[in-house]
Amino acid sequence: MKQLKLYGMSRAFNTTLKASTIDELITYLINSEYDDRENRKVERLINIAKFRYKAFMEEIDFDSSRRVEKNLINRLEFYDFIKNKQNFLICGSTGFGKSFIATAIGYKACMMGYKVMYFNINKLFSKLKMAKADGSYIKEINKIEKQDLIILDDFGLQSLDNLKRQDLMVIIEDRHGKKSTIIASQFPVESWHEVITEQTIADAILDRIVHNALRIELKGESMRKKKIDKQS
Repeated sequence: MKQLKLYGMSRAFNTTLKASTIDELITYLINSEYDDRENRKVERLINIAKFRYKAFMEEIDFDSSRRVEKNLINRLEFYDFIKNKQNFLICGSTGFGKSFIATAIGYKACMMGYKVMYFNINKLFSKLKMAKADGSYIKEINKIEKQDLIILDDFGLQSLDNLKRQDLMVIIEDRHGKKSTIIASQFPVESWHEVITEQTIADAILDRIVHNALRIELKGESMRKKKIDKQS
């Protein structure tokens, strides 16, 4: 079993030698191997996603003052927005939990077997700039295109120059109607034209991002401040 890399089956066999029937033993071994492979697959997907930290759907704060729609989040358990190739936009001021919610959604998607990648958007632009210099740009863009879900965090902290606008347009165009994208931003969607700065490209990008997208606009007290208050 170990030579065949059936690690889950091997562990199960060593603990169930006294199973009452051979059928029960075989069933248990196969189920154990399946569970082990699924767990390793999820672990691999999470590692590839490169999240900044762990976050889980069960830990999301549904305080009514934050305007986080519990029904909307609960519907995400089925992840129809990924099946339907929809985008998800999360807006709110610093410390309001945008990144946490986006990451929790990404974690859950990995657990369901979807391919996910998390990016701080400014670090992504820097990485793509380097990729253009070393000839790996197409490879990086193709990798992003293949993901079932990508998370673009901290969108809008810096205005986009021409190169960044082009990179964003390529990413959004490649994924439009094919894959899902989560964008987390301090700024409301209505002000994203100012972030992108060039009107024509902004119209093209936002038309592909915003149409039919799910939205959360966080309000209320900063989650970081609440955490500090609890500790003090």
